[in-house]
Amino acid sequence: MANPATEALARRVWQALFDLLIRSAPIRTASLARRGLTPNDSRALFSLDPRTGRAMRSLAEEWQCDPSNATFIVDRLEELGLASRQPLLNDKRVKLVVLTRKGERTRTDLLQEFHQPPAEFDRLERADLEALDRIVAKLTPTRLTSAPSR
Repeated sequence: MANPATEALARRVWQALFDLLIRSAPIRTASLARRGLTPNDSRALFSLDPRTGRAMRSLAEEWQCDPSNATFIVDRLEELGLASRQPLLNDKRVKLVVLTRKGERTRTDLLQEFHQPPAEFDRLERADLEALDRIVAKLTPTRLTSAPSR
């Protein structure tokens, strides 16, 4: 963006979106708290898969944290029955972290709650939502799921 007016507009739009995300954070935090989870726990939960295990080193790199902190987070998920460590078949020194069935259900439930639009969306007309959908699609490299029409 070489145009200063365009840059200022982009900052203003991003600030509005960011502020909306921050204002809606207490709803997500409450949802996590009902399950005994922290925001870091949820980030971990969304990084794991029930079929494909992740090595602790890989998780620490993704979360940009010290391996001991990643261990602490995985320990919490294990205590809650949401994840388990399993030995790597060809290298018993490496433990893979996988979601349990309970972890998979919890992640699905959280995503269902987190994907509920904030109340501010109720003020938008269908045409506005469709325009916003087209714009967000341009910002999203790939759409994981297609949202149902409102």
